[in-house]
Amino acid sequence: MATAENAKLQYESGQDVVAFVALTDQGDHKDFRSADALWSNKSGYKPDVKPNGLVTGCVITPAVSLIKEAVDVSAGTCYIAGVLTTITADTDVLAVRPAVVSPVAPYKKDSITINSGGTIAVVQGTAGESFTTTRGVAGGPPYIPLTSIEIGQVWMSASATAVIDATEIKQVVGTHCERYDYPTWEEKRANVTAGVIGNAGIKFNAALPLIHSATSPVAGAAKKVYAQYYEPQFTDITKCDAFVPPETSYSVASKQIYQTTLGSSSSTLNQGSFTAYLQDGISDGLIGMKGSNLWFKFFQDKDSTTPYVLCQGTLGITRTFPSGDQISAACTISSEEAAQDVIG
Repeated sequence: MATAENAKLQYESGQDVVAFVALTDQGDHKDFRSADALWSNKSGYKPDVKPNGLVTGCVITPAVSLIKEAVDVSAGTCYIAGVLTTITADTDVLAVRPAVVSPVAPYKKDSITINSGGTIAVVQGTAGESFTTTRGVAGGPPYIPLTSIEIGQVWMSASATAVIDATEIKQVVGTHCERYDYPTWEEKRANVTAGVIGNAGIKFNAALPLIHSATSPVAGAAKKVYAQYYEPQFTDITKCDAFVPPETSYSVASKQIYQTTLGSSSSTLNQGSFTAYLQDGISDGLIGMKGSNLWFKFFQDKDSTTPYVLCQGTLGITRTFPSGDQISAACTISSEEAAQDVIG
């Protein structure tokens, strides 16, 4: 008969900061991961995700000076490598119309960007016989450097020198302009698939466009995504018992109607729980974590590194101080997700 006599339960007792670091694209341009398996979600230690992208301002308009083939860019802010960077307004930024060639190829798209130094820079496209949305080809927008941010495009359809018109300026978010908060994403503070734990990270709700490249034209890359997070450190709860992981339970309801019965099912995510036996019930390390959102690991065999049950939730504590028995705490784990079994 299997028992948990030799089990151990651990809780997140500390955190090590990992300063802003680039996450790695897993190949689908939606899933980006760090080098660590778990991210803390304790108050004050939550992940801070900052993809490269525009935050405010940097509106592109025709040059006020009416200098031909130029635009003005207003002041703004953006995130570069996790740092909120102030962009100074720039005027008379040149977007050069295509030269007259034979056969006539007057269609050209230039990208207005913010480079890694936080200044406005133009990346010129190649003239073609018609507009296309394909990057790096004639008539299409150019690839931009890996560490730059595209804030807009200028579409030119004539070789004759002329003032840039407002209709030639494109700044649609997600098409011509990269914002840091688009598309949106979900944090994956742990990634467990088929019992195997991978690295923590984020998953965007849509694939990032592949508009960046070290050289052009080549296969594009997504924008850089940075995160600062805290790696949890674990401590054994030396005296504890009766661990119940937060898990989903199911119920069925029915209603009798004429000649038959209608049924429906529902699911409920239940609280996890365990009992801890304390030293004095006041200064114990576990007590200091009351109300915190923490990671917990339960090992059925304390001498093995796997398998284990992994869960994250808010620790609730109800203490009991009996006169003739061990001081104890009835602990609950209020989780947003069911516990996961890590096999390897």
